[in-house]
Amino acid sequence: MTSATTQPARLLGIPLGDFGFFSAVLLSVAAGFLTFFASCFLAIVSLLVWNTATHQAINYADSYRDVALPAGLVVMVVAFFFFIGTWLRRKLRGDA
Repeated sequence: MTSATTQPARLLGIPLGDFGFFSAVLLSVAAGFLTFFASCFLAIVSLLVWNTATHQAINYADSYRDVALPAGLVVMVVAFFFFIGTWLRRKLRGDA
């Protein structure tokens, strides 16, 4: 059993410190894509409801440019720093 000082970072109970560099980059890109598509879906549905309720013609491409792209990029950058940080912490500690 490992002590509290050597346990990897956890997200929802999943240990995140045992990934290599390529895995960390891949996970950060995957998190960005997941956020992009989820926020894009929610933005399109919201625009659909708004256009139907107000009888306006807001362009659906705005959901990509104004909502999904910034959200995906922010999450990808934050996830990149998180995953690379846990990888670097493990490397500098000398675990592997």
